[in-house]
Parts: sequence; C-alpha cells; structure tokens
Amino acid sequence: MQKIMPFLWLDANLQEVIEYYTSIFKNSKVTSIHKMPDGSFMTASIEIEGQPFMLLNGGTHFKFNESISFFVRCETQQEVDHYWNSLTANGGEESMCGWLKDKYGLSWQIIPTVLLDLMSAGGEGGQRVMQAMMKMRKIEIATIEEAYNG
Repeated sequence: MQKIMPFLWLDANLQEVIEYYTSIFKNSKVTSIHKMPDGSFMTASIEIEGQPFMLLNGGTHFKFNESISFFVRCETQQEVDHYWNSLTANGGEESMCGWLKDKYGLSWQIIPTVLLDLMSAGGEGGQRVMQAMMKMRKIEIATIEEAYNG
C-alpha cells in the first residue's frame, strides 16, 4: 500500500467522478468504496496509472485551485490530444502552457516528454521552445520541434 496519496475533497457524486476519471485514464481501477447509510458514496479509492487517489464527497466547503495540479507525461501528440480533449470536455477549461482544469475544477498539466527534453537542452533552441510554449494552450509537439530547429 502506498504510504502517501492525494486525498481529493469533491462536491460531486463520487460514482460519477469515478466513472469520469476511469473512462479517461484507461489504466485505472476502483480499489474501494465506502457508502453512506442511504447508499450514496462517502469515500472511494481509485488508482490511475499506478497512482492511488482517495476521493471524498465532502460538500461545498473547499474548492480546488491551481496551486495543486497533476502532471501527465505524454509520449505522443495523440496522447496529449486524448487527455486534453477528455479533461476539457463538458465544462473543463483550457489554460496556458499545457495547463487545464477539468469539469470538477481540478488542475492538470498535459505535457509531452519531448517538450521537457527540448527545453532542458538549453541554448537558443531551448529558448525558442520556451517562447513557443508560452503562446500555447494545448502543447503541439510539431510546433515545439519546429521552434527548436529554428
């Protein structure tokens, strides 16, 4: 069992939340559910890509903000597009530089590995990649590769 895991306070139907995240992230599963006497979900544990999460149907007391986000490392543009489009659908919001909020207000960074590699390469190419990224919402791999190559 993982010693430390994210614990997410939600104001939502947890059954809906579980279905939402497990439909987006194919390598995911429900590991436990605890119900209230009325049958509604009180807490649930899920695992996404090997990362466990605890979910609480806690009500309206707290809201997510951008100071906490989940970083999704992607290998292809198809993978970037899948996560970006899925997480911004039905009420999600695009932000800048690969950041977005899903329909529950949780912030995500959808980042292709090649972006990190090219930025860390340094030099003029790395600077051009940084400048190109700063203008983007969803990261486009072809655009950052073109920027790197000048």
